[in-house]
Amino acid sequence: RDCQQADIKHLSGWKQWKRSSSKSLKKVLDEVKELLSYLELWRHDIHSIEGKFGTGIQSYFSFLRFLVLLNFIIFILMFSFVTLPSIISKYGIFNSSFAKTPPENIEPHCTVYKPSGNKGLVYFYTYLKDLLSGTGFLEGTSLFYGYYTIDAAWLSVLRYNLPLAYLLATFAYLALSLLWIIKRSVEGFKQNLVHHEDQFQSYCNKVFAGWDFCITDPNAARLKHRSLQYELQTDLEEERLKQKIADRTMKEKLRIYSLRIFINVIVIAVLSGCFYSIYRATVFSQENSNDVSNTNFQANLLVQYLPSMVITLANFIAPQIFSFLIRFEDYSPAFEIRLTLMRCVFVRLANIGVLLFSLWSQISYCATSKCKACGYNYELYPCWESEVGKEMYKLMIFDFIIILAVTLFVDFPRKLLVTHCSCKPIQWCGLQEFGISDNVLEIVYGQTICWIGTFFSPLLPAIATIKYFIIFYVKKVSLIHTCKTAARPIRASSSNFFFLVVLLIGLVLAFIPLGISIAHIPSSKACGPFRSFNTSWAVVPATVLGFPTGLQQVLHGIASEAFAVPFFMVICLIMFYFIALAGAHKRVVEQLREQLVMEGRDKLFLIRKITEAQRH
Repeated sequence: RDCQQADIKHLSGWKQWKRSSSKSLKKVLDEVKELLSYLELWRHDIHSIEGKFGTGIQSYFSFLRFLVLLNFIIFILMFSFVTLPSIISKYGIFNSSFAKTPPENIEPHCTVYKPSGNKGLVYFYTYLKDLLSGTGFLEGTSLFYGYYTIDAAWLSVLRYNLPLAYLLATFAYLALSLLWIIKRSVEGFKQNLVHHEDQFQSYCNKVFAGWDFCITDPNAARLKHRSLQYELQTDLEEERLKQKIADRTMKEKLRIYSLRIFINVIVIAVLSGCFYSIYRATVFSQENSNDVSNTNFQANLLVQYLPSMVITLANFIAPQIFSFLIRFEDYSPAFEIRLTLMRCVFVRLANIGVLLFSLWSQISYCATSKCKACGYNYELYPCWESEVGKEMYKLMIFDFIIILAVTLFVDFPRKLLVTHCSCKPIQWCGLQEFGISDNVLEIVYGQTICWIGTFFSPLLPAIATIKYFIIFYVKKVSLIHTCKTAARPIRASSSNFFFLVVLLIGLVLAFIPLGISIAHIPSSKACGPFRSFNTSWAVVPATVLGFPTGLQQVLHGIASEAFAVPFFMVICLIMFYFIALAGAHKRVVEQLREQLVMEGRDKLFLIRKITEAQRH
């Protein structure tokens, strides 16, 4: 510091001011960063959970917090660029107005859409039914796609192209989700690499550099103690499993591999049974739900909701079977979570795919010339986007109800029975452990529904934000009061990374139905901002045609093969360069690590020699 102060005296006034300004700015930024850390959502709650239950459980609640923030930002995006301009223009706020362009060359019967709003005297249970199913008074609100029927909003002299804004906002929230997940995945991948290094180095880091000397609060110190204890328990458990695997005889290996093959056959059978049941239920519902001769209202309603009931049943039963079977396969705790998640992902995400496939088959089915003139089944689905939005809304609400019901009517009664009843069967069942894989899969399933449904229901992210906010406290109370500490600790670094990978799979799978809806299926001619276009994507070339000729030529050139092929080759060369650079860095790191090991051995050798010399 004295040398730096001496050097500053010889600097010019401009350089002295520049150096002092950079120091002041860095200090201000550090203070702002520290202040923002105190404003972080659920900061104290998550630290408390980490200290009591370990970093593996804490990673689930951090993951839940990430989804709350992600959905809130998606809601702000859709509300600012889609919902708010529509409301402002429809009610004439800020001297605004709107324009509606009737579709051209479209049959009149294709443009008829009357939302089924409640009229006259309505019973209370009707409002409750509408709230749960998205029908009635909710159908004509800004919650669903059919509300956004304007083509342009005029804010004073500015023209706002709502169809283009609707499509670009959809691309923006998908791109935002993708980039944010990738960013967090890269951070988790770095932590994963560190934990996969030499185990002795991991012990040294925890023992000699694991303590935070800025901690002054006794409660915080106790939580940090517990966190380090769980980390060491996890390391020791992994070492024990590695030693157990290394000590297996050939007979034990044959037994465990045969058992794993047998269990995987059972898993495939369960998956096949779930898919076949959903398929049969969907086919049966399609064939019988619209049977007008069926006068039994309850039976007809049951047939309509049969696919949703089978999907919910499969989502509930299959993970329980997988969680039970994984115990006999003798994997590490982290790998158990990954394998169970991958098995359950196929069940849950395939269920959404089957439901959407059944909806699209009904939407696209046309048996008459009038229907073919519209391009979709206008009689059953005059505004098919709103119908898909209602299905996604129902799945979101139904999933939330199931989570609450399981917590209230299964977890808490089990806790009371185990605590106050001494029956052997009940005591044998015992308190449940907090199933990380099941809980992560629940929220990944709900988030995939949100990504798919936001195009058809722009305010669905707001519902998802409220849902996950409530689920955080429900799961926290359930964890503290109804669950026991895990028998085998789980590391957070690998779990966090794998949670994001599963979430990324859900996002990539959400691209498929959205891409088909936007680019392939004809848009509704009776509702929505894309009434005047054949498909939702058609608004993009229509907008490009309104650009100046020079800009049109530039855009067409970028979209041509003459630009795409060289661009792809340059990207490949850059990618190969970074791969080679990463390989070189990896070799340098390995050499430096070997050098550190050799220096450590040299020091040990010198210490021994000095000790021997002192003895003599």
